[in-house]
Amino acid sequence: MAANLVPFMIIALVDQHGLTPTEAGTVMTACLLSTAISCLLTSRWTALSGRRTVARIGLLLSAAGFGIAALVPVTPLAIAGIILGGLGGGGAISSSGAALAALRNPNRMSGISGLANRAIVTVVLALIPLLGVGMLSAFGLLAILALAFAATAGWMPDTAGDGSVPRNGGSDVGRSPEAVKPPVPGQAAGASRRVMIAGVSLLTCFGLWAVGEDSLWAVAGSMGAAHAGIGDQEIGLMLSISTAGGLVFGAVVSYAGERLGRTPTLIVLLLLGGGLKFAAGLTNDPFWYMLVIIAWNTVYALAFMYVVSVAVALDARGFWSAALSGTYLIGSAFAPLFGTFVAEALGYVPLTAILSAFSFILLVPFVLVSRVAASVEARARAEAQEPAINVHHAAAV
Repeated sequence: MAANLVPFMIIALVDQHGLTPTEAGTVMTACLLSTAISCLLTSRWTALSGRRTVARIGLLLSAAGFGIAALVPVTPLAIAGIILGGLGGGGAISSSGAALAALRNPNRMSGISGLANRAIVTVVLALIPLLGVGMLSAFGLLAILALAFAATAGWMPDTAGDGSVPRNGGSDVGRSPEAVKPPVPGQAAGASRRVMIAGVSLLTCFGLWAVGEDSLWAVAGSMGAAHAGIGDQEIGLMLSISTAGGLVFGAVVSYAGERLGRTPTLIVLLLLGGGLKFAAGLTNDPFWYMLVIIAWNTVYALAFMYVVSVAVALDARGFWSAALSGTYLIGSAFAPLFGTFVAEALGYVPLTAILSAFSFILLVPFVLVSRVAASVEARARAEAQEPAINVHHAAAV
């Protein structure tokens, strides 16, 4: 939410606290970095146990921090509150990411998660202009949301054995082999090492992908004004429809679940996203520019959901999915600086070419990791079915 509301938050800090745009941007970078660091530091804890506790504490810290920013007019306290709110948000993100892995059908649940995210973002983005852009609206709404969801943290599934319902009907189907039974020397150690390499690669690539995607988001308005001559109202309409596009197709992903196929769909989305980013830099017509940005942002939202489902499939305890958002936020925090710097130094067309290259180059490791995740799921299903087969065999004998 904070990443989506950065433009409004910067305006509020500039108007009500007298910060320069650069200073306000630095405050929001600090907020997002604190979220990312907190997410990464708590990911192992939330994957093993205590994710409900981490979620509650994180959401309460966010409510307190963003509440201070919204209500206290003293600039140093407001800045401290914003960073505290971001810090708490990291624990909440880590917990929810780990919890996704305990649910049935990772593709479908990742789609539903993205759907819920887009729905809430759409509502809040619509409310803030109606209430008037300021500290109270931009940060107060976040504080209220954090407080409300702190009360629902107990609904999340925790680690296996606590009475929660894991995916695939309470069996061990879908969990990584390492989480299902004690490792067998040799083969299991090699499989564990392969999953570890795949997980680290996924986190690294996701952070880099965030730079490539959010850099375009950061300059989409200024590039549209300079290249296609669109005004503020058209930019607002374009961003709103972009969010709605992710909302609609997120519903499709959540309904389709695994039927679309994770790896082939991810290949198509990354290729299409890279092509649309480059097309945005070449388009001068206002209508076509808006259409390209809307299409790109929709494809981005779908690709994001599928990468999350890959992380979920790598480990049913949720270790990789818990850390995933943290690495994304690290890349996202530096994306505005990267995008504006390259655009000023080289121009918009070279920028979009560079950002397109992010998608095309990262396609290879993303696909390799997705294939590892698929093999982990297949091996886990086979191992979970072994006890049932043995029981039937014994009964027959």
